[in-house]
Amino acid sequence: MFIIAGLGNPERKYDGTRHNIGFSAITALSDAYDIPLDFRKHKALCGKGYIEGQKVLLAMPLTYMNLSGESIRELIDYYKIAVEDELIIIYDDINLSPGKLRIRAKGSAGGHNGIKNIISHLGSSDFMRIRIGVGEKPKGWDLADYVLGRFNREDEPIIREALQNTVEACKVIMLEDIKAAMNRFN
Repeated sequence: MFIIAGLGNPERKYDGTRHNIGFSAITALSDAYDIPLDFRKHKALCGKGYIEGQKVLLAMPLTYMNLSGESIRELIDYYKIAVEDELIIIYDDINLSPGKLRIRAKGSAGGHNGIKNIISHLGSSDFMRIRIGVGEKPKGWDLADYVLGRFNREDEPIIREALQNTVEACKVIMLEDIKAAMNRFN
């Protein structure tokens, strides 16, 4: 079984913001594979289903971004998955241009507080991740204001395409492996 978790913040006011691109990716997976996000468990909004025959749990931690590790730890403990082989975390990256994907099998937090918290709770950085570029903050902007802002009109079609690529990347990871997804989407 795979757990695919997208990071974001739970309040409606954060819907569609750069920082909530992980939630948007989970919604895209939910829509693409008709997996309803219909129950709350382990501090997350979840949905169970199948992607191309592979059992999957989609999750949106409701702990706020910087405490995402609390929910991820509970999910892993309950479902007893192999973290390095069956956990995929999807989140925003300001160091990538809008819509660009970067897929890795493991790595550092790269300054992302949600990932820092997950690494802290898991005691390991050996989990798959898909970073979705949201663009660099403009000079003089506060980082929080930027990531909690919405995409401009020019970026919206790029972001829609990135979300579809993320859906496809998850499928490739599950059916083939992380290296195949990295080769195809990085």
